[in-house]
Amino acid sequence: MEPLQRDPYLWQKAKARAKFQSHLVVYLVVNAGLWVIWALTERHHSGEVPWPLWATAFWGFGLIMRGVAAYGGFSREQRTQREYERLLREQGAPDPLDKYR
Repeated sequence: MEPLQRDPYLWQKAKARAKFQSHLVVYLVVNAGLWVIWALTERHHSGEVPWPLWATAFWGFGLIMRGVAAYGGFSREQRTQREYERLLREQGAPDPLDKYR
């Protein structure tokens, strides 16, 4: 069987997106569990901030940042790849990835 010829840039992007999707599933399951525990065990006082809110908010912020990096093109690997391609163009060298595109 012939080995797959993968574009390294697209492969990194696919890995980042798959990782984000798995983190999103874990986030949803764990936070749903935290909110269920809170709903079943706490006496709800008016004006009191529910304790699962902190985990949901801060973890959610981190998850949003990971999603922006995976889907928005702002990850370190993607910025590095773009800078490498820019440097190649400045020097007039052919991009070795052009044969895959």
